[in-house]
Amino acid sequence: MGVFAALGTALCWAIAARLFRGTGNAFSPLTMNFWKGLISIAILAVVLVFVQPTGLTTHTILWLLLSGLIGIGIGDTCFFKALHSIGDSQAVLVAETLAPLFTALFAMAFIGEWITWQQWVGVAVVLLSVDMVIKARKRSTTHVFATSGYLYGVGAALCQAVGAVVSRDILSSGEVDAASAAFLRLIGGMFFVVPFIAFTKTKYMPTITNGKRIWPAFIMATLLGTTAAIYLQMFAFAFAKAAVVQTLIATSALMSLAVAWALGEKATKATVVWSAIALIGVAILVSFGAPTTH
Repeated sequence: MGVFAALGTALCWAIAARLFRGTGNAFSPLTMNFWKGLISIAILAVVLVFVQPTGLTTHTILWLLLSGLIGIGIGDTCFFKALHSIGDSQAVLVAETLAPLFTALFAMAFIGEWITWQQWVGVAVVLLSVDMVIKARKRSTTHVFATSGYLYGVGAALCQAVGAVVSRDILSSGEVDAASAAFLRLIGGMFFVVPFIAFTKTKYMPTITNGKRIWPAFIMATLLGTTAAIYLQMFAFAFAKAAVVQTLIATSALMSLAVAWALGEKATKATVVWSAIALIGVAILVSFGAPTTH
């Protein structure tokens, strides 16, 4: 269940990424992080009225808030900064390649969770395929990128890894429900975003020009890419190892190909071949991704 929940997270992100494009540059990284967090918190608050939260103690609440502050508040802001600085291909290449590796290392070091050699093979196949697909889709024109953009990408990967390991440590016990975990992590993210917006004097509202309607696309993207995705991600951490979950989530770059194809865009031979190879890696992770506890 954890493996398929992780793949569901990746699909939600792939669709949401396409929808977020419709908002153009109306949202700054901080503003986007603020609004997607606020909307998702409101939705999950309604859900929790009807779903009784379970397993919440002061200890788990504090750790989930910290996980959200680092993984969502700081991590997502770094990722959006990387997007603006070095473009989507390079930002995804850096963050989505390094996050699973950092997660595997942190999980081994801090919660004693090791993955088998077969899972390492699956991770390697998936990440290599994702990298090759992203490189194949990269624009042919030459860009001069700021080094800071790559540093933001690395920072995003580190923060994602920390958030993933903390979430896995809390959720692997099976006592905390996914909706409560998602809700608390999003609130934790706001503990960073809101003060930082005030400190940097960033405008809370997006910049809308020519009367463009951006809110419908943004809300739909938030429902998929934040609300549904973080719920599925928390569910995945309850049933699968942190490194496996992060690796499968990285396949969102491949799933975006399917989204593009469904919208009538053509795929190159190279992207099709590497996507097929990635499926082999996913199959390995599915085969050897039995749930474990520590």
